[in-house]
Amino acid sequence: MDIAIVAFESMAALDAIGPFEVLAHLPDATVTWVGLDVGVKRTEEGKTGAGIHADVAIEELPHPDVIVVPGGHGEQKLRTDERFLSWLRGAHETSTWTTSVCTGSLLLGAAGLLEGKRATSHWLALDELSKFGAEPTLERVVFDGKIVTAAGVSSGIDMALALAARIAGPEVAQAVQLGIEYDPQPPFDAGSPLKAPEFAVNYLRDGSRFLLTGER
Repeated sequence: MDIAIVAFESMAALDAIGPFEVLAHLPDATVTWVGLDVGVKRTEEGKTGAGIHADVAIEELPHPDVIVVPGGHGEQKLRTDERFLSWLRGAHETSTWTTSVCTGSLLLGAAGLLEGKRATSHWLALDELSKFGAEPTLERVVFDGKIVTAAGVSSGIDMALALAARIAGPEVAQAVQLGIEYDPQPPFDAGSPLKAPEFAVNYLRDGSRFLLTGER
């Protein structure tokens, strides 16, 4: 089973690393980091960010079984990159599962894959998601056919575990969960706009322009 995780400049680290930690442990799975070109891609923190190495150019893996598209500020450039969008459309035609994390779903939308589909994204990007003909939802993980979208950042782990259960069975998925000791016990119940205090919601809404455009 070939799993392609897209790597690009200014991606969100956990968007990609979370699913990687889960999917790389599936039986007979090969995970390949793909990019517009080979080389290290820095996460959205810039020079202080993590470096993720794209091992092959996207054209070298045209038909992966599973596609994982992370988000992050860098996705804005890819939204209008016809070379990337063309690869994504072609890869989706033959994939078993096409997935995204956070604002990665905006790239699925830009490729025309979400028309009439239920989908999620980071909660601040849901209005943007609707511009691509998707039906946005605040759910953490959404399956619609073979397209699987996850909400913001950390939800990629949940998405990958749910996907692992579909691919290899719930027993394997639970073993992987235990192996990475994914047992969330956050100090605050503030991980959703439906539960977070108003000051936190407003603070992030004020900065939403930065999330979606990279502009301060």
